Amino acid sequence: MKLLHFTDIHLTTPGQTICGRDPNANFERALDHALTDHSDAELLVITGDLSDWGDREDYARLKERLSRLPVPAALCIGNHDDRPTFLEVFPDYADANGFAQTARDVSAGRCLFLDTWGPKTHAGHFCEQRRAWLESQLSASDRPVLIFMHHNPIPTHLGALDQIRLLDDAAFRRIISANADKIRHIFHGHCHLAMTGSIAGVAVTSLRGTNHAGYPQFAETSLLVGSALPEAYGVAFIEPDYLTVHMVEFGYDGELKIENSPDYEKWDRKTMVR
Repeated sequence: MKLLHFTDIHLTTPGQTICGRDPNANFERALDHALTDHSDAELLVITGDLSDWGDREDYARLKERLSRLPVPAALCIGNHDDRPTFLEVFPDYADANGFAQTARDVSAGRCLFLDTWGPKTHAGHFCEQRRAWLESQLSASDRPVLIFMHHNPIPTHLGALDQIRLLDDAAFRRIISANADKIRHIFHGHCHLAMTGSIAGVAVTSLRGTNHAGYPQFAETSLLVGSALPEAYGVAFIEPDYLTVHMVEFGYDGELKIENSPDYEKWDRKTMVR
């Protein structure tokens, strides 16, 4: 199975920019790039910060755009989103308690899309009701599970980012640890960084967003750090005995050199031809 992972698309009023970049145009560029190489993907998942200000118009445009894709899409909300407004446009995502959580079966197993949003904060939340939903979904599934969420469930050890991490992270990790035998992978966004880790042996990955990029500047302890690194999306190849995730920097506009044979015998130390 092939899966596309976008995050932090930050759609906004057409014509507005964020960090000098146009998030609407970059989302389109990401779609064009991803679908050129991966139109056979089974699912596109966007893990939050769908809208930069939680505007209804952004969600309406996103819904219309996704309806025209050749690949089905699934969504999570992030700290820049607004849950009530999102659910007005995407009512099918509402669970029994009014959170934006849902599940979807794919060929590789069951995908769970979590709601880590909290009002008037950039930090993530995963309250008792949401934890109960997750535990119920995990208990009921007899298939491998892929989890998608916005906020990072493990510390980054970057001061400012960890202030706005998933604040209920320890309770969340206890659920993952208790069900680690059936969870294949956890995908998240929020950090605008390429990052990998694990919870009780379950791999966790994040990637740079489709617009602005972060940077792991450990010396900065109080402010978020941005950079001019290229915009990116992810592609995952999921098979029964392995899972591979790439971060594709579609925003890179430098030269690509199609060379360097993998055949060892063709490498020549004298001429440096490879």
